Amino acid sequence: MSSNPVAETVASLMPRAKEELTELVAFKSVADFDQFPRSESEGAARWIADALTAEGFQDVALLDTPDGTQSVYGYLPGPEGAKTVLLYAHYDVQPPLDEAGWTTPPFELTERDGRWYGRGTADCKGGVIMHLLALRALKANGGVPVHVKVIAEGSEEQGTGGLERYAEEHPDLLAADTIVIGDAGNFRAGLPTVTTTLRGMTLVRVQIDTLEGNLHSGQFGGAAPDALAALIRVLDSLRAEDGSTTVEGLDGESAWEGLSYDEEQFRKDAKVLDGVELIGSGSVADRIWSRPAVTVLGIDCPPVVGATPSVQANARALISLRVPPGVDAAEATKLLQAHLETHTPWGARVRTEQIGQGQPFRADTSSPAYAAMAEAMAVAYPGQEMNYAGQGGSIPLCNTLASLYPGAEILLIGLSEPEAQIHAVNESVSPEELERLSVAEALFLRNYAAS
Repeated sequence: MSSNPVAETVASLMPRAKEELTELVAFKSVADFDQFPRSESEGAARWIADALTAEGFQDVALLDTPDGTQSVYGYLPGPEGAKTVLLYAHYDVQPPLDEAGWTTPPFELTERDGRWYGRGTADCKGGVIMHLLALRALKANGGVPVHVKVIAEGSEEQGTGGLERYAEEHPDLLAADTIVIGDAGNFRAGLPTVTTTLRGMTLVRVQIDTLEGNLHSGQFGGAAPDALAALIRVLDSLRAEDGSTTVEGLDGESAWEGLSYDEEQFRKDAKVLDGVELIGSGSVADRIWSRPAVTVLGIDCPPVVGATPSVQANARALISLRVPPGVDAAEATKLLQAHLETHTPWGARVRTEQIGQGQPFRADTSSPAYAAMAEAMAVAYPGQEMNYAGQGGSIPLCNTLASLYPGAEILLIGLSEPEAQIHAVNESVSPEELERLSVAEALFLRNYAAS
């Protein structure tokens, strides 16, 4: 980057940022307390609270949210009459999945081939560090020109809605003129991007029962209704021949207007095996940002190893349905449940249960905050213009904040570009992305204060 003083300060702070991210990644802060100790999440929350206190934040608090987790809050006062900006990130992470699949331990930050590896480096502990870097750079170069609120969530990955409900119960706490959500990512490393849409999500568990108990497949197979076979038929009904999602009543033809996503590049980003076709129709951007997408997340049935020759009496599955902006997630849940029940064969008994939900989101890109961010990103990424992209994932808090504060401008940036492989093994962050986006955020706060 150029000789911009803010950029120079951030560059000088990068060794410290690496040390801090190493400490934060070491906490196994998965908000599934049946599998991971609560103390790990509480330790990460205290680390962030201590960091905010050290930076001069006031009213620093560990908020006990209704889902049994903690979010960290702090307030840094700016000049009298200044605007207020809320900076968001989350410190909870996805489970490491197959730890044997990691090249280096998932909860030890490891530098390799110019990237920092470890669970949460990009999603989203790196976002916490990004906010700290931006504020430190401003403090070293004339001060922070806005009032700043920071909120670090403790259960975003679980989708249990703790922070959303807490915010609704304390509507003044997170009120701000502009909100920067540090949990998205550039379309590609080095290409500055703000995410303007998020798909919503619903999680539904379906159970099918056909018999009082398992039966010998030799004695009863062929006439006894097989619950696993019934479930397979139900799940297959959720897709057309080309793999498109076909939940009855949901529009699957919407088109994306904005940044395009080259199909060959998508194959590379998604690591699709040679000869395997992509699913769905329309452009890649249509499919992942503007249309519903169903995914079978898991099936309860006997594993291959140790299986017996039995007709299964029961089977169940967990199904995720992503829905684009303009679709109400609650209505989509009802449509999914009705589809599952309608397509259950042989009169089998079927039960569906919603276990999670988040609404989709669309930002107002005509706001002054977007102009301020575009100017900042042009400095942080010389020769590049800010791009708009969608994101297939969900951040349920966005709609809660938009509802609570309809006048607030909401921007989504972050470190989760495709190479980061968030939610997969060998998650990593680009230190250069962390540095540039920290500069962009700092300059944005300065630009926005003057707008």
